[in-house]
Amino acid sequence: MDVKEQILKMGADALAASRELAKLSSRKKNTILEAMADELDAQRAFIQSENAKDLTAGKENGLSSAMLDRLELTDARIDDMTKGLRDVAILNDPVGSEISTWNRPNGLEIRKIRVPIGVIGIIFESRPNVTCDAAALCFKTSNAVILRGGKEAIHSNLAIAQAMQKAGRAKGMPAAAIQLIPTTDREAVKVMCQMVDYLDLIIPRGGVGLIQAVMEMAHVPVIKHYTGVCHTYVDVTADLPMAWKISENAKCQRPGVCNAMETLLVHKDIAEVFLPKMAKIFGSQKVEIRGDKRTRSFIPSAIPAIEEDWTTEYVDLILSIRVVDDVDAAVDHINTYGSGHSDAIVAQDEKAEKIFLEEVDSAAVYVNASTRFTDGAEFGMGAEIGVSTDKLHARGPMGLEELTTYKFVITGQGQIRK
Repeated sequence: MDVKEQILKMGADALAASRELAKLSSRKKNTILEAMADELDAQRAFIQSENAKDLTAGKENGLSSAMLDRLELTDARIDDMTKGLRDVAILNDPVGSEISTWNRPNGLEIRKIRVPIGVIGIIFESRPNVTCDAAALCFKTSNAVILRGGKEAIHSNLAIAQAMQKAGRAKGMPAAAIQLIPTTDREAVKVMCQMVDYLDLIIPRGGVGLIQAVMEMAHVPVIKHYTGVCHTYVDVTADLPMAWKISENAKCQRPGVCNAMETLLVHKDIAEVFLPKMAKIFGSQKVEIRGDKRTRSFIPSAIPAIEEDWTTEYVDLILSIRVVDDVDAAVDHINTYGSGHSDAIVAQDEKAEKIFLEEVDSAAVYVNASTRFTDGAEFGMGAEIGVSTDKLHARGPMGLEELTTYKFVITGQGQIRK
């Protein structure tokens, strides 16, 4: 069987599985998710041994330290995966819930009910825990899922998927409810993107190149987990100790993720006080600073920023800094160069906060908090499928509700239209 035949068969199997999934009760799905968590824990040593193969290959292929960090499955991260499965199990199942209901003058009762999307394809890079998170959320919402991870995590992804499939099948999950494409052949992505007879939605998670390639190839709807060019703006009214703390966290706590800060904007009237100390903090964390002319007057060691820096998602310990005249200039910069992901203002002035919140066109906007909170678990949604930078039909962290659509259920007593 060649790659195309293999992927098409997976699509047909997934479609059949989605129809069986729709029959599973919430209790049954939760039992299966708990079993998956147990199996992941039981397979911990094997998963980590497979992950070690990917880490070794990644080092040989020159992956950055940040990318290797995204790839590594420590005990804590496996614990997080098992906890994520259990957390999803206890979340309310949106499938079958009533969004709204109303009655028409002719006596018809109309209800709007949440239903699964059907078959979802997820294409992602680097982070093998996505295999677990994505599969769990799709399964909870009775969607069949076809996963295609990056070549850098192939062994890790297969080990995680196999553990979840084994546990699921043992408890009554349709065999093709969760599938992971076992080849790194790029032809698989093309076939997947054009599988209109079987696939209802594709969600790409990764770098700009991956997402653009999927958009160009796709014949089915796509929800983009696009770049995270996230900003923090420090206003003239900011509490400076708070601003130093938030800025350090947003950049340094985990630089290789999409909600990490990539550009720091600082009001001109506090730059002289704020930036030198901020530079020392970043220096202690080994952050490379790229700044505009005004920034470099306060941080002489900063590398001159070029236009490309303002639109770059570094996913590394690199940061762009620009000094701006006011909140309006900060908003203009963000709306010009940002990716619509997550942006924050640190301020004590309600007027500045209001301008920022109303005018920054991003999925998540913050006041006096780190952008690192843009995450399904941190929002109380359980594990997330990704962070959508689109506006239709989902935006921001995509949890269970975002993995459903709806249908209208109409009940009558013999009405006919005249």
